[in-house]
Amino acid sequence: MAERTALIVIDMQRDFCAAGGYAAQAGLDVTRLTSVVSNISLLLDAARQAQLLVLHTREGHVPDLSDCPPQKMARSIHAGAAIGSVGPMGRLLVRGEYGHDIIDELSPLPEETVIDKPGYGAFYQTALQEILQDHEIDTLILCGVTTEVCVHSTLREAVDRGYNCIVVGDACAASNPALQQPALDMIAVEGGIFGSVATAAAIAATIYPVTNTTEKTAYAN
Repeated sequence: MAERTALIVIDMQRDFCAAGGYAAQAGLDVTRLTSVVSNISLLLDAARQAQLLVLHTREGHVPDLSDCPPQKMARSIHAGAAIGSVGPMGRLLVRGEYGHDIIDELSPLPEETVIDKPGYGAFYQTALQEILQDHEIDTLILCGVTTEVCVHSTLREAVDRGYNCIVVGDACAASNPALQQPALDMIAVEGGIFGSVATAAAIAATIYPVTNTTEKTAYAN
Protein backbone atom coordinates (compact mmCIF):
# COMPACT_ATOMS: atom_id res chain seq x y z
CA MET A 1 0.00 0.00 0.00
CA ALA A 2 2.74 2.48 0.95
CA GLU A 3 4.57 2.72 -2.35
CA ARG A 4 1.70 4.29 -4.27
CA THR A 5 -0.22 5.95 -1.44
CA ALA A 6 -0.03 9.53 -0.20
CA LEU A 7 -1.44 11.15 2.93
CA ILE A 8 -2.78 14.66 2.36
CA VAL A 9 -3.42 16.79 5.46
CA ILE A 10 -5.72 19.59 4.40
CA ASP A 11 -5.58 23.14 5.76
CA MET A 12 -4.70 22.55 9.41
CA GLN A 13 -3.64 26.19 9.65
CA ARG A 14 -3.81 28.68 12.48
CA ASP A 15 -6.25 30.71 10.39
CA PHE A 16 -8.70 27.80 10.66
CA CYS A 17 -7.67 26.25 13.96
CA ALA A 18 -6.68 29.07 16.32
CA ALA A 19 -8.56 31.82 18.10
CA GLY A 20 -8.21 35.06 16.20
CA GLY A 21 -7.76 33.39 12.81
CA TYR A 22 -10.01 33.56 9.78
CA ALA A 23 -12.43 30.84 10.93
CA ALA A 24 -12.87 32.33 14.39
CA GLN A 25 -13.41 35.80 12.93
CA ALA A 26 -16.07 34.29 10.67
CA GLY A 27 -17.89 32.91 13.69
CA LEU A 28 -16.87 29.25 13.37
CA ASP A 29 -16.17 27.07 16.40
CA VAL A 30 -12.45 26.39 16.10
CA THR A 31 -12.60 23.87 18.94
CA ARG A 32 -14.53 21.63 16.54
CA LEU A 33 -11.83 22.03 13.92
CA THR A 34 -9.04 21.22 16.35
CA SER A 35 -10.86 18.23 17.82
CA VAL A 36 -9.32 16.00 15.13
CA VAL A 37 -5.69 16.96 15.80
CA SER A 38 -4.92 13.81 17.78
CA ASN A 39 -6.29 11.55 15.04
CA ILE A 40 -4.36 13.43 12.37
CA SER A 41 -1.23 13.05 14.51
CA LEU A 42 -1.87 9.30 14.60
CA LEU A 43 -2.08 9.23 10.81
CA LEU A 44 1.07 11.30 10.44
CA ASP A 45 3.01 9.03 12.79
CA ALA A 46 1.97 5.92 10.89
CA ALA A 47 2.55 7.48 7.46
CA ARG A 48 6.03 8.67 8.40
CA GLN A 49 6.99 5.28 9.79
CA ALA A 50 5.68 3.59 6.65
CA GLN A 51 7.49 6.18 4.50
CA LEU A 52 4.36 7.27 2.69
CA LEU A 53 4.45 10.47 0.71
CA VAL A 54 3.05 13.09 3.11
CA LEU A 55 1.66 16.38 1.81
CA HIS A 56 0.17 19.33 3.65
CA THR A 57 -2.02 22.06 2.16
CA ARG A 58 -2.61 25.67 3.14
CA GLU A 59 -5.37 27.84 1.74
CA GLY A 60 -4.39 31.45 1.24
CA HIS A 61 -3.57 34.21 -1.16
CA VAL A 62 -0.59 36.22 -2.35
CA PRO A 63 -0.16 39.51 -0.48
CA ASP A 64 -1.68 41.67 -3.22
CA LEU A 65 -4.73 39.35 -3.31
CA SER A 66 -4.53 39.13 -7.09
CA ASP A 67 -5.41 35.41 -6.91
CA CYS A 68 -8.52 35.98 -4.79
CA PRO A 69 -11.67 36.11 -6.95
CA PRO A 70 -14.03 39.02 -6.22
CA GLN A 71 -16.83 36.60 -5.32
CA LYS A 72 -14.65 34.89 -2.71
CA MET A 73 -13.63 38.25 -1.28
CA ALA A 74 -17.29 39.29 -1.09
CA ARG A 75 -18.19 36.08 0.76
CA SER A 76 -15.42 36.66 3.29
CA ILE A 77 -16.58 40.22 3.91
CA HIS A 78 -20.16 39.00 4.38
CA ALA A 79 -18.86 36.45 6.92
CA GLY A 80 -17.12 39.19 8.89
CA ALA A 81 -13.60 38.00 8.11
CA ALA A 82 -12.44 39.90 5.04
CA ILE A 83 -9.52 38.13 3.38
CA GLY A 84 -6.44 40.32 3.70
CA SER A 85 -7.73 42.27 6.69
CA VAL A 86 -5.50 42.44 9.76
CA GLY A 87 -6.15 40.04 12.61
CA PRO A 88 -4.24 39.01 15.76
CA MET A 89 -2.01 36.68 13.71
CA GLY A 90 -1.50 38.96 10.72
CA ARG A 91 -3.53 39.43 7.57
CA LEU A 92 -6.24 36.80 7.23
CA LEU A 93 -5.55 34.00 4.73
CA VAL A 94 -2.48 35.72 3.30
CA ARG A 95 0.61 33.69 2.53
CA GLY A 96 3.60 34.40 4.73
CA GLU A 97 1.54 35.56 7.69
CA TYR A 98 1.73 33.73 11.01
CA GLY A 99 -1.93 32.71 10.81
CA HIS A 100 -1.46 31.17 7.39
CA ASP A 101 0.95 28.53 8.63
CA ILE A 102 0.18 25.06 9.94
CA ILE A 103 -0.41 24.60 13.67
CA ASP A 104 2.59 23.50 15.73
CA GLU A 105 1.06 20.15 16.69
CA LEU A 106 1.00 19.05 13.05
CA SER A 107 4.07 20.87 11.80
CA PRO A 108 5.44 19.35 8.57
CA LEU A 109 8.83 17.69 8.59
CA PRO A 110 11.48 19.40 6.45
CA GLU A 111 11.15 16.79 3.70
CA GLU A 112 7.35 17.04 3.51
CA THR A 113 5.87 19.21 0.78
CA VAL A 114 3.45 22.01 1.62
CA ILE A 115 1.00 22.91 -1.14
CA ASP A 116 -0.16 26.52 -1.09
CA LYS A 117 -3.54 26.77 -2.77
CA PRO A 118 -5.70 29.80 -3.58
CA GLY A 119 -8.89 27.77 -3.89
CA TYR A 120 -10.76 25.19 -1.88
CA GLY A 121 -9.50 22.17 -3.82
CA ALA A 122 -5.83 21.22 -3.57
CA PHE A 123 -5.39 20.67 -7.32
CA TYR A 124 -6.53 24.10 -8.49
CA GLN A 125 -3.57 26.29 -9.51
CA THR A 126 -1.05 24.06 -7.69
CA ALA A 127 1.60 21.48 -8.58
CA LEU A 128 -0.18 18.69 -6.69
CA GLN A 129 -1.01 16.61 -9.77
CA GLU A 130 2.60 16.72 -10.99
CA ILE A 131 3.92 15.74 -7.56
CA LEU A 132 1.59 12.76 -7.34
CA GLN A 133 2.45 11.66 -10.86
CA ASP A 134 6.18 11.95 -10.18
CA HIS A 135 5.74 9.57 -7.23
CA GLU A 136 3.40 7.25 -9.17
CA ILE A 137 0.69 7.69 -6.55
CA ASP A 138 -2.69 6.08 -7.19
CA THR A 139 -4.30 6.20 -3.71
CA LEU A 140 -4.93 9.23 -1.51
CA ILE A 141 -5.72 9.31 2.20
CA LEU A 142 -7.45 12.60 3.01
CA CYS A 143 -7.93 14.33 6.34
CA GLY A 144 -8.19 17.86 7.69
CA VAL A 145 -10.68 20.74 7.55
CA THR A 146 -13.31 21.41 6.65
CA THR A 147 -15.03 18.19 5.69
CA GLU A 148 -17.73 19.82 3.59
CA VAL A 149 -15.55 22.38 1.78
CA CYS A 150 -11.81 21.87 1.27
CA VAL A 151 -11.73 18.13 2.01
CA HIS A 152 -14.70 17.46 -0.28
CA SER A 153 -13.39 19.81 -2.98
CA THR A 154 -10.03 18.04 -3.01
CA LEU A 155 -11.73 14.63 -2.91
CA ARG A 156 -13.89 15.40 -5.93
CA GLU A 157 -10.97 16.82 -7.89
CA ALA A 158 -8.95 13.70 -7.09
CA VAL A 159 -11.70 11.28 -8.11
CA ASP A 160 -12.09 13.06 -11.45
CA ARG A 161 -8.35 12.53 -11.98
CA GLY A 162 -8.64 8.79 -11.36
CA TYR A 163 -7.29 8.47 -7.82
CA ASN A 164 -8.56 5.95 -5.29
CA CYS A 165 -9.57 8.01 -2.27
CA ILE A 166 -10.02 7.25 1.41
CA VAL A 167 -11.46 9.96 3.65
CA VAL A 168 -10.59 9.50 7.31
CA GLY A 169 -13.89 10.46 8.87
CA ASP A 170 -12.70 11.00 12.44
CA ALA A 171 -9.68 12.98 11.23
CA CYS A 172 -11.90 15.52 9.43
CA ALA A 173 -14.08 18.19 10.97
CA ALA A 174 -16.95 20.19 9.54
CA SER A 175 -17.60 23.83 10.32
CA ASN A 176 -21.07 22.88 11.52
CA PRO A 177 -21.67 19.55 13.31
CA ALA A 178 -24.86 19.03 11.27
CA LEU A 179 -22.77 18.87 8.09
CA GLN A 180 -20.24 16.26 9.16
CA GLN A 181 -22.18 13.03 8.73
CA PRO A 182 -23.98 14.03 5.51
CA ALA A 183 -20.62 15.03 3.99
CA LEU A 184 -19.25 11.60 4.84
CA ASP A 185 -22.42 9.75 3.79
CA MET A 186 -22.40 11.14 0.26
CA ILE A 187 -18.95 9.62 -0.37
CA ALA A 188 -20.41 6.12 -0.38
CA VAL A 189 -23.38 6.69 -2.68
CA GLU A 190 -23.56 4.74 -5.93
CA GLY A 191 -21.21 2.07 -4.68
CA GLY A 192 -18.60 4.48 -3.39
CA ILE A 193 -18.70 7.15 -6.07
CA PHE A 194 -16.14 9.27 -4.19
CA GLY A 195 -14.20 6.45 -2.55
CA SER A 196 -14.53 5.20 1.00
CA VAL A 197 -14.55 6.39 4.60
CA ALA A 198 -12.39 4.88 7.34
CA THR A 199 -11.25 5.62 10.88
CA ALA A 200 -7.83 6.93 11.82
CA ALA A 201 -7.09 3.84 13.89
CA ALA A 202 -7.94 1.50 11.03
CA ILE A 203 -5.84 3.41 8.50
CA ALA A 204 -2.90 3.74 10.86
CA ALA A 205 -3.00 0.01 11.58
CA THR A 206 -3.14 -0.74 7.86
CA ILE A 207 -0.27 1.45 6.73
CA TYR A 208 1.98 0.79 9.73
CA PRO A 209 0.90 -2.17 11.87
CA VAL A 210 2.70 -2.22 15.21
CA THR A 211 3.41 -5.80 16.12
CA ASN A 212 4.95 -5.35 19.55
CA THR A 213 4.94 -2.82 22.37
CA THR A 214 8.72 -2.42 22.32
CA GLU A 215 8.58 -1.05 18.76
CA LYS A 216 5.71 1.25 19.64
CA THR A 217 7.41 2.58 22.77
CA ALA A 218 10.67 3.19 20.92
CA TYR A 219 8.87 5.24 18.29
CA ALA A 220 6.92 7.21 20.87
CA ASN A 221 10.17 8.31 22.43
